[in-house]
Amino acid sequence: MKKEKEKKVKNNEKEVLEKTDEIKEEVKDVKPEEKDPKDEEILDLKNKVSELEDKLIRNNAELINYRKRKDEELSRLLNYSNEDIALELLPIVDNFERAINMDDDNLEDEVSKFLEGFKIIYKGLVDTLNKFEIKEINPLGEEFDPNYHMAVMTDSIEDKDDNIVLEVMQKGYMLKDKVIRPAMVKVNKN
Repeated sequence: MKKEKEKKVKNNEKEVLEKTDEIKEEVKDVKPEEKDPKDEEILDLKNKVSELEDKLIRNNAELINYRKRKDEELSRLLNYSNEDIALELLPIVDNFERAINMDDDNLEDEVSKFLEGFKIIYKGLVDTLNKFEIKEINPLGEEFDPNYHMAVMTDSIEDKDDNIVLEVMQKGYMLKDKVIRPAMVKVNKN
């Protein structure tokens, strides 16, 4: 039985070898397919189209971003275009306030009559500033905020909380939502 099995295995081996040789011969006879030049050209053109589409998408995105940046910058310029003139007018407003504070409310003397004209001019100037959204920052009694105030002096008063504005030395001003001049203040430090 053993010999019979060995004989079968040898026969199977022989058959497998013969078939393998046949397959090898068939493979040798098969020539690789020749590439069609039109297929290569089509593939190249598809790649170029894909590259150009990608460039077009990128250029459109850049153009959109440029427009957004330009519009934001233009909007910012228009919103704050009055900043320079406001900064020039603020010292004049300060001087009017100083002059008006000299008044002793005695309407009989010449100085009070003269300062009454100053008050009218001052009110007109402040109304004009408000019309252009230039608002004063007057933080008296509020907590010190370095975004809106500039501490120029400190004092120590026991019955007041720490970091509270005790005195406004010079009013600050905002143009819309932007601080154009911080308020100069005296702050409590315990």
